[in-house]
Amino acid sequence: MSDLSPPKAIIFDWDNTLVDTWPTIHDAMNTTLKHFGHDLWNLSETRTRVRKSMRDSFPVLFGDQWEDAATIFYDRYTAIHLERLEPLDHAGVMLKHLHEAGIFLAIVSNKTGSYLRCEAEHLGWNIYFENLIGASDALHDKPASDPVHMALEGSGLTAGSDIWFAGDADIDLECGLNAGCIPVLIREEKPKPGEFDSHPPARHVKNSKEFKDLVLNTLV
Repeated sequence: MSDLSPPKAIIFDWDNTLVDTWPTIHDAMNTTLKHFGHDLWNLSETRTRVRKSMRDSFPVLFGDQWEDAATIFYDRYTAIHLERLEPLDHAGVMLKHLHEAGIFLAIVSNKTGSYLRCEAEHLGWNIYFENLIGASDALHDKPASDPVHMALEGSGLTAGSDIWFAGDADIDLECGLNAGCIPVLIREEKPKPGEFDSHPPARHVKNSKEFKDLVLNTLV
């Protein structure tokens, strides 16, 4: 039995928590950088630097041209994202089990909401989630708590210690903590010393299978 309380709701990040989208994001990002004469990023740089939503990050990268940059990024992303969309191992099975266990499931992502919902429907996963909240759907994006509160609408629940927030990046843990939820890190790599000192995860699991087992153990 886990010493964590059973979650009444679980809010997931999307990109690279449930699906592998780094190659697609990397392609679209470098297409945009190249257009504006910026140095291209390697995949490691993309993984490190892509965290915030476009409305928060692109003005810093592209200044007054950020909306033009957004158009170029999304033109490329739209052309390739569904054909390259890959579920991460065990993610679909995990969602099915958690849904059948009666846990309220939602998504909070910094991906534009229309793309998020399109990808979930493409995978047939939209049936598992009560709400799928993307960038610009709430007043502020992750790491602000606004999208967490929106994700819980219709559940009768409020953000707190019986709500888990699961993601692969520091911004997910920060968002969960900002909302008063239990943050869980899902990624193969263990946290580095000092990496999450300001927003430590309550737990780290390597993949969706371990996360499913962690949740189900709290229900025993």
